[in-house]
Amino acid sequence: MNNIPSVDLADFLSDDPNRKQKFVQEIGTAYEEIGFVSLKNHFLDDTLVDGLYKEVTSFFALPLEEKAKSELEGLGGQRGYISFGKEHAKGKKEGDLKEFWHFGQEADEDANLIEEYPENVLVNELPNFNPTGMEAYRMLEKTGIYVLRALALYIGLDEHYFDHWASNGNSILRPIHYPPITEEPKGAVRAGAHGDINLITLLMGASAGGLQVLRTDGEWIDAIPNEDELVINVGDMLERHTNNKLRSTIHRVVNPPKEQWNTPRYSIPFFMHPRSDMKLNCLDACVSEEHPKAFDDITAGDFLHQRLVEIGLIKE
Repeated sequence: MNNIPSVDLADFLSDDPNRKQKFVQEIGTAYEEIGFVSLKNHFLDDTLVDGLYKEVTSFFALPLEEKAKSELEGLGGQRGYISFGKEHAKGKKEGDLKEFWHFGQEADEDANLIEEYPENVLVNELPNFNPTGMEAYRMLEKTGIYVLRALALYIGLDEHYFDHWASNGNSILRPIHYPPITEEPKGAVRAGAHGDINLITLLMGASAGGLQVLRTDGEWIDAIPNEDELVINVGDMLERHTNNKLRSTIHRVVNPPKEQWNTPRYSIPFFMHPRSDMKLNCLDACVSEEHPKAFDDITAGDFLHQRLVEIGLIKE
């Protein structure tokens, strides 16, 4: 396997039960074997994608003093601007070579959440920045819920098992800017090798290459989706909940060849988190004599807090 498998959401959405089951089997098998797929026929259209990249590049082109107005202390980087080098991969000291922004959930009035999400930060200089970002947020959330429905069926659960937990969940849309590299990096890469924290991550096509996925044999392979596809991977929460049945695969963003150092890279992942009170306890359907329970019980909120400390966004 030299690239990640490609699947078609139109199969799952069709009225043909055979096509639907084909999708369930394909995505489930891919997530057991490598933890990544590329997905076509999602809910993001080209106009929305182009509009979002226009807003994102305009924001990161603002003077640093303007961007810094949106960097809020005390939120663990959960909303607004996070400046260059603040985040690092778990187990690394070097900050990643990136700056980024966080759009968060704007929950329904009747969501009955046990927590109150922070408000999103407005960028007054760019009147279309927040509306465009939140429209993309909704379309990615919708796509993610259908992917989780397929995975619920693959595991042997009710199709709508994840619906309540993922709807109004603590998900994050993260536009990232990897600036041009101006000098030899001292041990740092654009994003160090890591697994994602959340249930699943949906990644809009990056403006330049660099994403690599670690195969089970220890080889790194480039993740190269088609232009109209999302890259979607399993996160640590889902790996834990399925007792290692579905794999949260280590991945990284490597620095480009030296002749391309002057090229910036933009990337927009959507980290799909559940409500904080979701129990990530190993599912009974995924525990057996051959696969005994591998993780202690924990809620999604407590797990998220632990990981934000480990990657440097929350100080203890």
